[in-house]
Amino acid sequence: MKTVGVVVEYNPLHNGHAYHLQESKRQTGAEAAVAVMSGHFLQRGEPAIVNKWARTEMALRAGVDLVLELPFVFAVRNAEIFSYGAVATLHATGVVDTLCFGSESGKIDWMVKLARHLTVEPESFKDKIRQALDSGVSYPTAYGLAVNDFAASQGLSPGVNVSEPNNILGLGYCVALERLKSPIVPATIQRTKAGYHQSHITDNRIASATALRKLIFEKDLSAIKPYVPGATYDILNRFAVAGHFPMSWDLFFPYLQSMMIANQPDELQFILEITEGLENRIMKTMPHAGSFDSLMDQLKTKRYTWNRLQRVLLYTLFRLTREKTARAGSEPAYIRVLGFTDKGRSLLRKMKDKSSLPVITRIGQVKHPMLDLDIRAGMMYAMGLPEQLREREKLRDYWQAPVQL
Repeated sequence: MKTVGVVVEYNPLHNGHAYHLQESKRQTGAEAAVAVMSGHFLQRGEPAIVNKWARTEMALRAGVDLVLELPFVFAVRNAEIFSYGAVATLHATGVVDTLCFGSESGKIDWMVKLARHLTVEPESFKDKIRQALDSGVSYPTAYGLAVNDFAASQGLSPGVNVSEPNNILGLGYCVALERLKSPIVPATIQRTKAGYHQSHITDNRIASATALRKLIFEKDLSAIKPYVPGATYDILNRFAVAGHFPMSWDLFFPYLQSMMIANQPDELQFILEITEGLENRIMKTMPHAGSFDSLMDQLKTKRYTWNRLQRVLLYTLFRLTREKTARAGSEPAYIRVLGFTDKGRSLLRKMKDKSSLPVITRIGQVKHPMLDLDIRAGMMYAMGLPEQLREREKLRDYWQAPVQL
């Protein structure tokens, strides 16, 4: 059974995602689809608008056959680590033939060629990134400049804006495939009508997840109805009625403030990605911030992008130090199943023989520091829920079986 892999967050799943999934199957000739999906917290350093079980159901109803969780330690990291963790998980299943992702360029050749040269990044490439960062630009921009410069020196100029978010992720996926020497074949579909960060809507059916979240918070859930599959809307409505939706950083801001009050700047310097005295800037700003967005507005600079700062604050909320991250490891330690269809069940049977990692459906099946972080992420996510829901939801990872269609 030919199978395509996709890397997703589905925050929430919208018509553009549904199109990508359908095209991924069509263009690769796949009979089945496996999705690696972020859990409760996402790559931009924010909580998912609704929990991973709801988003798993959205994926299955949209045509995904097997949903696997991307561990927290990869899901909330920069593009390089995020893409490696996702690809390594798909590779470990032993059942995925192709990987199809969206990109602004819509072309795979330049990514594959560059990936072969960037499996081990040359010192000149790293120097170019450092020089660009020293000039005050953000990391995505610095990375794009370094890639363009390196490509030109190798006669491989891609002729595209590498610093576009999906282009960067796509190149990261291809580099990960090269590093793993994976037989998985990469493919890409051009992202159209709505950019990754686009907060305004210019089409009557397609809008970015960013724009949809904005609509939900500024208007109401019904405002997104034209832009999402019916199943997505029904699931979100069901969770909203139950009090589980929508989730946002504002719900966790009091816990972040408490963390800051209880700590000194020197205790924060060991938090992941806190460098160059950023801990002092955060501690100085915190007392004057009345909300999460207010804090972010005061912290943001040309050097520190919104997404990077959100990730740093998320690491602070979890007290995710470099030591804890190192203990969790840099390679996936297991494959956790969040949901499946009948076809997905067939894939799971194949994975019993072909997977290079333990496949788990219940968390009691594996003990590992990486899984501990996933469990803690679930507990923290529950703290953003109404008080009457927290106690049961904090332990949901222990009792929730995979979603089945």
